[in-house]
Amino acid sequence: MAISALGALLLTALPAHAQAQPPATPQAKAAATLTNAGFETDGTGTSTPSGWSTYSAGGQNTASFTEAGGYSGSHRLTHWSASAYKVETYQYLTGLTDGNYTLSARVRSSGGQNATYIALRGCGGTEQRTDLPPTPNGQWIRLVTSVNVRGGACTISLNSDAHAGEWANFDDLTLTPGSTGLSVKGGDLSTLAKNEAFGAAYRTADGTSGNALGILRGAGMNYARLKVWVNPADGYNDKKHVLAMATRIKAQGMKLLVDFHYSDRWADPGQQNKPAAWASHSYSQLRTDVYNHTFDVLNALKAQGTTADMVQIGNETNAGMLWPEGSTDNWTQLAGLLTSGAQAAKAVSSATQVALHLAKGGDNAGTRWWFDQAVARGVPFDVIALSYYGYWHGPLSDLQTNLDDVSARYGKPVLVAETAYAHTLANDDFLANNVSSAGQLPAGYPATPAGQAANLRDVMNVVEAVPGGRGLGIVYWEPAWTAVRGSGWDPQDPASGNAWENQALFGYDDRLLPAAGWFGHR
Repeated sequence: MAISALGALLLTALPAHAQAQPPATPQAKAAATLTNAGFETDGTGTSTPSGWSTYSAGGQNTASFTEAGGYSGSHRLTHWSASAYKVETYQYLTGLTDGNYTLSARVRSSGGQNATYIALRGCGGTEQRTDLPPTPNGQWIRLVTSVNVRGGACTISLNSDAHAGEWANFDDLTLTPGSTGLSVKGGDLSTLAKNEAFGAAYRTADGTSGNALGILRGAGMNYARLKVWVNPADGYNDKKHVLAMATRIKAQGMKLLVDFHYSDRWADPGQQNKPAAWASHSYSQLRTDVYNHTFDVLNALKAQGTTADMVQIGNETNAGMLWPEGSTDNWTQLAGLLTSGAQAAKAVSSATQVALHLAKGGDNAGTRWWFDQAVARGVPFDVIALSYYGYWHGPLSDLQTNLDDVSARYGKPVLVAETAYAHTLANDDFLANNVSSAGQLPAGYPATPAGQAANLRDVMNVVEAVPGGRGLGIVYWEPAWTAVRGSGWDPQDPASGNAWENQALFGYDDRLLPAAGWFGHR
């Protein structure tokens, strides 16, 4: 879609940041629309493609060049050099109607660069950029970044600051009216109350003591997720504790996602056990149980002024819930249980969004199969929620394929309802961690504070790029569940430990880690 131009103003100028430096290439040619966006005009080996300009403070313009192997066409732009390099390929646009614009690009990258990103700058406000993720599998990723243009001009910028041999590919750029961003930048804080009860301490990045909820809110977190168990052995994550935490969450101005497990303990792809109180109930009675329990918790939240903004009917229900009656071996019954929960949620508040949740972030075929079954049986829902952990669910390209497909197929927004990443492989208690060896890690993301931050950033960027604005956002899983004796994983065993503390957003010194800063991004 071409950008409309007001007045056929054509200028010759360098972008603002380059004007203070000697130009390394001929001056940029201004235009009112993005040209040669697929780098097809010049063939192979052009360092300054038609319509584009190249700038390098070190005179390394040859680190930017066109070559064969585009995403959709025959060519792409590549940044690469046998020696360390800094290079920018840019296009300066003028005559734009003021307003919001979104830049989209297909990208690939070796990873490891000091920085490599797409950006919109000199647009009348703060530069907006999106970093390229490492894509060692060679798959293209679509990224977006948006900006509010004021003054009719804007520069599209493709940047690399790289070590010798590191590369980035760019192709199929578009600049269209509209904006992007994430409405959900959340965290699952289900274990926070238990952690606090057993003496957990939390600090800001500079070491100032505080409460985890306030610290995370200050970093930009705007949504909190709380799981609900029916009658847990340790008393946590029950209705009483959810009500108390909801009060704190809403007092911070945050929204609330309630995650019903329909169990007395963990419900996930490997276990969906009925609560003890429902163990002998028939399928018909289980439908009533689901409705009553869901209505009871949500209505109590509403009564105290903390109405849930979103609710999950079941947790990671790949194989169903409330086994065996609600197994996917009997989809008609599973659909009935899901429908009962959804109806109860809407009966309390029609504005509460109903999400159905699978642990299939990178599994498009599995996600489609499950939601096809649900849709065929008339299960009502508003949001498709998926767990995505890069060490379990495949590369980011698989996540993008899945999110893009199911959001379009079902016409629903998508949410990564669980994601997390390790900031270290060291252990902080006696229980081995779920991620404990370098061999488990996806390429390009070391288990360091910087690697954790990059992983969260890149997951968020993939969700933001879902077409049609259907990418709601992400929920980081248990960012405040640090290793505290007594606050273990098993509600029936006070001595149990924590296998997730190396993926929290607070380090072993109790300080907030850099990854949390991405909650404040767009």
